[in-house]
Amino acid sequence: QTLARWGRRSQRGGGLLLSRAVGCSSSRCHGVSPGEGSAQPAEAGSAHAMYRDTVLLPRTEFPMKLTGQKLLDRELQIQQECGFAELYSWQRERKATKKFCLHDGPPYANGDPHVGHALNKILKDIRNRFEMLRGCQVHYIPGWDCHGLPIELKALGELGTSGLSPLEIRQKAREFAEGAIARQKAAFQRWGVMADWEQCYYTFDGAYEAAQLKVFQEMHGKGLVYQDYKPIFWSPSSRTALAEAELEYNPEHVSRAIYATFPLATLPPKISSEDAGLENVSVLVWTTQPWTIPANQAVCYMPNAQYSVVKRADSSQLLLLATERTASLAALLGTELQTVATFTEGSQLEGGICKHPTIPDKQVPLLPASHVTMGKGTGLVHTAPAHGMDDYSVASQFKLPVECMVDEDGRFTEVAGPKLQNLLVMTEGTDAVISMLNESGALVLEEQCVHSYLYDWRTKQPVVIRPSKQWFINTASLKDKAKEALQKVRVLPESARGSLLTMLDRRTYWCISRQRSWGVPIPVFYHKESGEPLINKYTIAHIAKLFKENGSDCWWELPIEALLPPEVLKKSKAGPVSDYVRGEDVLDIWFDSGASWAAVLEESDPRADAYVEGKDQLGGWFQSSLLTSVAVRNKAPYKALVVHGFAVSEKGEKMSKSLGNVVDPDEIINGKEDGSVPAYGADVLRWWVAESNVFSEVQIGPSALNSALDSISKLRNSLRFLLSNLQGFDQRTQAVEPQQMYYIDQYMLHLLREYSMKVTDAYSEFDAGRVIRILQAFISRDLSSFYFSVIKDRLYCSPEDSLGRRSCQTALEEILDGVTRSVAPILPHLAEEVYLHAPGHDKAETLFKSGWIKSSSVWRRPGLEEAVEGACAIRDSFLSLIPGKHASKYDLTIAIEPGLLFELMESLQEEPTSSDSQLAELMMAARVNLTSKLPRDLHPDALLSHGTFLINLEGGVIREDSPYSIAVMPTSAARCPRCRRYTSESADCLCPRCQTVVSHAG
Repeated sequence: QTLARWGRRSQRGGGLLLSRAVGCSSSRCHGVSPGEGSAQPAEAGSAHAMYRDTVLLPRTEFPMKLTGQKLLDRELQIQQECGFAELYSWQRERKATKKFCLHDGPPYANGDPHVGHALNKILKDIRNRFEMLRGCQVHYIPGWDCHGLPIELKALGELGTSGLSPLEIRQKAREFAEGAIARQKAAFQRWGVMADWEQCYYTFDGAYEAAQLKVFQEMHGKGLVYQDYKPIFWSPSSRTALAEAELEYNPEHVSRAIYATFPLATLPPKISSEDAGLENVSVLVWTTQPWTIPANQAVCYMPNAQYSVVKRADSSQLLLLATERTASLAALLGTELQTVATFTEGSQLEGGICKHPTIPDKQVPLLPASHVTMGKGTGLVHTAPAHGMDDYSVASQFKLPVECMVDEDGRFTEVAGPKLQNLLVMTEGTDAVISMLNESGALVLEEQCVHSYLYDWRTKQPVVIRPSKQWFINTASLKDKAKEALQKVRVLPESARGSLLTMLDRRTYWCISRQRSWGVPIPVFYHKESGEPLINKYTIAHIAKLFKENGSDCWWELPIEALLPPEVLKKSKAGPVSDYVRGEDVLDIWFDSGASWAAVLEESDPRADAYVEGKDQLGGWFQSSLLTSVAVRNKAPYKALVVHGFAVSEKGEKMSKSLGNVVDPDEIINGKEDGSVPAYGADVLRWWVAESNVFSEVQIGPSALNSALDSISKLRNSLRFLLSNLQGFDQRTQAVEPQQMYYIDQYMLHLLREYSMKVTDAYSEFDAGRVIRILQAFISRDLSSFYFSVIKDRLYCSPEDSLGRRSCQTALEEILDGVTRSVAPILPHLAEEVYLHAPGHDKAETLFKSGWIKSSSVWRRPGLEEAVEGACAIRDSFLSLIPGKHASKYDLTIAIEPGLLFELMESLQEEPTSSDSQLAELMMAARVNLTSKLPRDLHPDALLSHGTFLINLEGGVIREDSPYSIAVMPTSAARCPRCRRYTSESADCLCPRCQTVVSHAG
C-alpha cells in the first residue's frame, strides 16, 4: 500500500518513501547536445524573431573572459573591494568554537620571491581559507628567518669583514634582510595569501630572540647544551661550522683516491705464533681523502669479516686485506694475488700494530669498528679521529688522540710538519701527502674517484671535518623521546616519516655555535685566564631580558658590566666582572627557527595543527623544531607534518639561472613586457599549486600554466551559465522548498551534497588536487553534459514564475553557491568576483565572510536516486538507439511490468502519455509513453531495446532486478516555432505550453 501511494503522491510533490537503491547513473556522462530540443539563445532571435521577447534568455554582466591588464586590474580591485587585507583580523575577532593553527616555517630573507615560495605559501593559504570558511578561527603568523651567513655575505658583498666591527656587519645584514622581507611580503600578499601581515615574526626581533634564549636556558638547565672539542663540519670558504642541514652532496666531486700500506710492526698475538713467514706484511688501506693520512691514529677492521694475507705476483709484496676484496683489487692492480694465509674472523687481527707511513717512529693500532664496510676499498679503514665522525667514535672508545692539523682556512697547521704547513689540504696539501707516501714506498695505487662529497650549501665549495671547540646539543639523549613524540604526529605523505626518522638517527650531535657576527649571540662569558665558560640560568635570563628590551645588538653595544651586573655574578658565585670576556659565537640559525614554536604559537595550546614545508626541512626545521620542543616540553610542536616536493622545470630539472629555466612568479602574474609571457594573474598561479601533486616534484612552465588558464576559463564559463540564468532571481523570496521541487532538481541538490562532502574531505587531507578533480567531474559530467542540457527548455521557455522554472533556479542558485564556495580557497579572486554578481545577498557581504557550502540533510531524500537514476538507465538505452541524432525528434515508449521500477517512473510521469512531464524532460524526447507492456501494433520500423535496473532497498533487504523495454519512433508532431521542441500540431502553431505562456505575456 505504501508503494502504491508513493507512485501517486510523488508527482504532486509528496514525500518519497523508498530507501536508497543502487542503480546505473552512467547516463550523466553522456555528452547530450540540446540540439533542436530547446530554445537556444543564438537561434531564438533569428528564425523566430516574433517570439524572441517571450523567451527568457540568459543575461549577466559577469564577463566571459578577462585577459591582460583588465585581469590584473580586476584582481587588485577585488582584493580591495572584498577586504583581502582585513580578512585575517576579521576572522580573529569573531567568535569561533574551533581553532586551526598552521605555523608558518620562516622563509629565508636573502632574495626575491620564487616559485618555491609560491608553492609553499599558496598551499598553506588554501588550507587556511578552507578552515576559515568552515568557521574555524585561524592562527597563521607569517615569519622570516633573518640571521645567518648567506645574508651576511650578500649584505657585505665584496667588502668582506675586514675593518668592519660586528655592529657594522649586523647593520648591513639587517638592512639587506629587511629589503628581502619587503619584496617577499608584497609578493605573498599579491598571491592572495591571508595572514596577519602587520604582526609577522622575524628572528631578529628582540622579543623573538628572548623567547629563543628561554628555550636555550631550559635545555642548558637540563644538561642538554654543552661545550666540547670534537669534529664538526667546517666550511673553509665560509670560515664557520655548519649544521647537517646546511650541507649538500655534490655527486660529481672528484677525489684523488689512493691505496696505501701501513707496515705491520707487531703481528696480532692470535696469528703470530701460528703463521710463519708473515714478518713483512703491510696492511692495505684505501681513502678518498689522502690529506688526512698525517692525522692517522689507527687502522680499523670488521670483527666478523674474513681477512687474507696475499702475495703480489709482480713484486712478492705481502698485503693484508679483506678476503672478499681480493679479486677486485687484483683486477685493479693488474696482477695475480696469491693467498698466503686466511683469518676466518677479523677479531684475530686484534693487538696488531702498524707503522705510520709518513711519520717515522709513529705506530698505530689495529682496532675493531662497526663502521667498516666491504662495498669499496680493502676492508681496512684508515682512521683519523680529528677528521671523521666515525673515526672520532673509535677514538672516544679507545682513548685515541684527537689532534687537529687543519686551520679555519682549510690549511695544514705547523702540527703537520714543515713540508705541509700552510698548504690547502684539499688541493696542494693532497699533492704533497701523496708525494710523501710515494717517497716512503707506501703508495700502491692512485685513481680518480667520482663520488658524492659534502659541500657548503651557500658557497658551493667542499667542506672538511675538523675538530673545534664548539657548543653542542646532546641529541643522543633526545632521539628516543623525539621518536616517541613522532608516533603521535600525522605525516603526509606517510612515506616521509621514514626519511624523518632516518635523518634523526643519523644526527650524532648538533653543533649550535657559529663563528659569525650576524645572529643571536650565545650568552656565555669566558674566564680570561682559564678559558672556563660562565653560563647558567641567571646569566641567560638576564641576557634574555636585555635582548627583549634592546635587541641582541646590545651584546656588543653595552659594556660587560651591564651584561654581567653584580647581582648576576653573585648568584653565579663568580669572581669580579673584570675576569671575564663575552663570547663571540652566535647560535646556529636552525636553532633560531627551531625555537619559533615558543615565540609564535599561542600560549593556551602551543602546538600547531600543522607544519607545512618542503622535503628539505625533514633534516632542517621539522627536526630542529621537534628536538627543541621535545627537550623543553616532551612533545612535538605539531600535530601533523605536511611534506611537499620542490618546484622544477617542465623537463623535471632543478631550476637554475645557468640553465635559464627559472620561472619568476611575478612574470607569471604580470607577464613580460615583450609579450613572450602573458599575464596569467594570481589565480592561475594558485590553480597550478592546487592541481599539482604537491607530494612529489612539481613541474611548472608554459604548458602547465596554459593548462591552468584553460581550466579556469572552462570553470568561469560554467559559473557564467549559472549566473546568467539566475538574473532577477532572489532565493530569499522566490526559492522553492525542496519537497516541492522537480525530482531532477532535487536530485542535483542530492549530488551537490555528496560533492560538498567529498570536497570537504579532500581539503581536510591537504589534497587540493583531489578537490579540482572532483570539481571538474561534477561540472563536466553532472552539470554540463547532463543537467544543463536537460533544463534549458524549462529555463528559457516556461513561464517566468512557474513552479518548474523557480524549482530549477532554486537548484541552480544552490549549485552556484556550492561550487563557488568549494573553489574559493583555491581561486579567491574568481570566487569573490562571482559572489559580487550572485543574487540573494547584501552587496556589502563577501563570500569569505559568509561561510562554507550550505548543504542540507533534507537534500538526501529516500527514493530520489532510484527515481532519477532509474530514468537515466532507460535514457542510456534510448540514446544508444539513436547515436548522433536529436532525441527531441523521437517519441519514446517505455514498458515496465508492474513493480518498483514502474512506480518509480510513475512518480516522474503520472499520465500514460506526456510531452512535458519530468520523465519527458529527462529523456529530452518529443513524447514519452509509460506503459506496462509494449503495444502489439508497433510500427515495423520502431527501434527496440531491452534492459534491467537493479533496485536495492534498505541495505539489501529488498532487491529487485527490474526489466524494461523501450520502443523508439520518429515523432509525428511538428516543431514549435517558439521552444523548437517537436510538440506542436502544425509547423505554424505554438505548442500548448507556449500558447499559454505567450497569451499570459499579452
